[in-house]
Amino acid sequence: MASNALWLAAGLRTPFAKVDSALGGRDAIALSVPVVQAMCNQLKNGDRPDLMVWGTVAPNLGWSNIAREVALDAGIGTHIPAYSVVMACATSMVGVFSAAESIRKQPGALALVGGTESMSGVQIGLNQKFSVWLRKFFQAKSLGQRAEMVSALPLGNVKLHIPSVTNRTTGWSMGDGCEIMAKTWHIGRAPQDEWALTGHQRAVAAWEKGFFNDLVIPVDGVTHDLIPRADTSLEKLTKLKPSFDLSGQGTLTAGNSSPLTDGASSIWLTDETGLKRVPSDRARVKLVDWELAAVDMVRDGLLMAPALAIPRLLARNNMRYDSVDLWEIHEAFTAQVLCHIAALEDKKWLTERGGVTAELGKFPWDRLNPNGGSVALGHPFGATGTRILSQAVKELAGFPVGSRAIVSICTDGGLGAVALLEK
Repeated sequence: MASNALWLAAGLRTPFAKVDSALGGRDAIALSVPVVQAMCNQLKNGDRPDLMVWGTVAPNLGWSNIAREVALDAGIGTHIPAYSVVMACATSMVGVFSAAESIRKQPGALALVGGTESMSGVQIGLNQKFSVWLRKFFQAKSLGQRAEMVSALPLGNVKLHIPSVTNRTTGWSMGDGCEIMAKTWHIGRAPQDEWALTGHQRAVAAWEKGFFNDLVIPVDGVTHDLIPRADTSLEKLTKLKPSFDLSGQGTLTAGNSSPLTDGASSIWLTDETGLKRVPSDRARVKLVDWELAAVDMVRDGLLMAPALAIPRLLARNNMRYDSVDLWEIHEAFTAQVLCHIAALEDKKWLTERGGVTAELGKFPWDRLNPNGGSVALGHPFGATGTRILSQAVKELAGFPVGSRAIVSICTDGGLGAVALLEK
């Protein structure tokens, strides 16, 4: 085994809860602190990670480098380098890829990687023009100057900046963009609702059998994810009204879309030498390779980048779809997953859009998201990357040696990130 092999060990996370619910009293830092403390409490003899990489997507005026703020508030030591990353929904997964470069240069080093999102704590600000005016108002040296500024202020400039889940370039929300994708790929409402129901059933079953027990820590009295619904049904899902396209042609609903979610998650990254620092009872697998991709949002689809990243990654490693024993595909929407798989099996699309000519075969549906995906579990933007990686690490660790997994995340902006793992 190569001495420079990279290893992931399953991390810990908070329970996930819908926006403005059980975890709504915590901001992004406060959600992260108990996770970081619990992770470091696993280490022996006061050991601490050599690097911390953390991320969040929604900006906050109170900090710029959330990784350092979390490390300090968690009290894990002032000597640990910490930096932040952001790539929309793949933020903490990209944090792993970034940390990997440092681990390769420091034999035996251990990185703590994770991310967080407090959708309940999204900060409302001032629009740019009013913000600039207000700064200059307080810089004025006399009451007369301030009075002149007030009288000259166009009332139209006095506006709040209210963040929204929309793409700056296109003006689309992710749901708007995915509605276009669903129409392009002829993905109807029925298969979307069916996959959403499957996700809830699998997530509930995974909790019942204890799969998440060593992945989730209690926070504020919450011990389980609050989003999976044991009482949902296809009948209930089909009664929900479209959430984005209200023309009568829309197919995306609250039931087949991931909800706005609060939560934080983490994972360990190290090499073979550093693996002995991680508790032996933590599931671990190798991080073999990864791929980033970008697409033309209008031509190719807002969330379609993983459909190019996956075949490129497989072709580089001389693999086919059925060479992968476990698939974890992030579900921003069930329609997005269905679009991805349709594209993965479309040779013309792969050749023309991504230059992939390798014969990759049929997609093995029975190997996809066995313990539920983001529609059922929740989707805190900055936390999903290490949530889905830790989940895949634990599942894959129970497979035979040599088994492989693909972990895929689409993101706003036409970007995507994909990892290849091996037992």
